Amino acid sequence: MKTTLVSPNNIYHLSPIARNGKPYPFSDLKGKVVLIVNVASKCGFTPQYKGLEELYKEYKDQGFEIIGFPCNQFGHQEPGTDEEIGSFCQLNYGVTFPIMRKVSVNGSDADPIYRFLKEKKSGVLGFKGIKWNFEKFLINKNGEVVERYNSITSPDKLGAKITQLLKEKSG
Repeated sequence: MKTTLVSPNNIYHLSPIARNGKPYPFSDLKGKVVLIVNVASKCGFTPQYKGLEELYKEYKDQGFEIIGFPCNQFGHQEPGTDEEIGSFCQLNYGVTFPIMRKVSVNGSDADPIYRFLKEKKSGVLGFKGIKWNFEKFLINKNGEVVERYNSITSPDKLGAKITQLLKEKSG
């Protein structure tokens, strides 16, 4: 009898690498609403850092987390080192939410979190890949991908959905 491996339905089995080189276990996010964003410092959408930080400050004490994943796959708009990226985010936008180590989001070397996210929530017309910087995935308190937003969706458009998810019971 052949057994089929089934992909988990939540993010809690993943542990991406933080800027400090240590694993960031997503199991620590159980019961939180999470927004995962692929970010870049030299992109037309880079000013979204400001809106993301505003969202983070508004909701973090209610159980909300944002995690940024720098990516250099789109127009080489994230050329810096992990340290340079972190400094840029802090100095220019006052970012206090976690920024992970730079990753690939597409292709054979895509980070496992992005393979998982794309598998669980495709984009427009079923497109599985990430089209550009600042695509956003919203995760509920059970670690399930519930929404995917394209780059042009500004962070200020996410508040109502985040509020709804924060009010839902986990479990």
